[in-house]
Amino acid sequence: MSCAWITHGDCRKHEMGSHHPECPERLDSIADHLTAQGLMALLIPFEAPAATAEQLERAHTARHVAEILAAAPTHGYLQVDPDTAMNPHSLSAALHAAGAAVLATDLVLKGEVQRAFCAVRPPGHHATRDAAMGFCLFNNAAVGVMHALDAHGLKRVALIDFDVHHGNGSEDILAGDERVLMASTFQRALYPFSGDDPLADNMVNIGLPRGSSGEAMREAVESHWLPALDAFKPEIIYISAGFDAHRADELAGLAWVEEDYAWVTGKILDVADRHARGRVVSLLEGGYALQALARSVGAHVRGLISH
Repeated sequence: MSCAWITHGDCRKHEMGSHHPECPERLDSIADHLTAQGLMALLIPFEAPAATAEQLERAHTARHVAEILAAAPTHGYLQVDPDTAMNPHSLSAALHAAGAAVLATDLVLKGEVQRAFCAVRPPGHHATRDAAMGFCLFNNAAVGVMHALDAHGLKRVALIDFDVHHGNGSEDILAGDERVLMASTFQRALYPFSGDDPLADNMVNIGLPRGSSGEAMREAVESHWLPALDAFKPEIIYISAGFDAHRADELAGLAWVEEDYAWVTGKILDVADRHARGRVVSLLEGGYALQALARSVGAHVRGLISH
């Protein structure tokens, strides 16, 4: 199965201090593992372009885009929120991370590849329509979703989010848009402390209690995601692929393992095969235990290639 690998060198240059878990080494660990496993040789590499203001403003307000563009420091760090900072390379990284979603959409919908994995940072799913937060400046997945809808004219687009943290930004942007179905799992009572009360009927939010293993996620997928997705019949599926629900990740408290990521990837791809001609765009979100992150992404990417 043809699968693109989309990234940009500036995604490696964005960093928020030596203490910060959302670090450049995340991309290094992923690339090293995929290379060692022989998976990188099976991916088709592309360099992400920078997203344009028009593309960003499909998901964000013009004010938010202008504020981030103006905020880029020339030296040192600029604190955007208590968890999020920008260095001199962060703006370029964020623009190319969002641009990766746009390129992936174009490649998949034009039939040049069937699937794409965007190895980008900063992540995006906490960025709301009008604010950066939670390590995120622009909402990469939402930019891709809106590009599929508004530039390509699709009528039904699904976004799946299995990051341990609720994708509040994606929900803020996409809630109430009948062209979109968003399905997610997340750990309850964890940052950003939202998700239990969906903002609209097109949100399928399943919170999981702290300590839950992959079995709880599998039950949520079988009982809630799959019926909703099959009824919706998406024409393309986006994945906010966070890997911080892994039992080794200390930033949260779920207990998934690599096999759980392989399983959920397979279930998503089954839906894509049934309704979307196999078309999937996956974007890296969280995951901060480097070795577990690399192995989990490996399980995910192996599915994108071989399913």
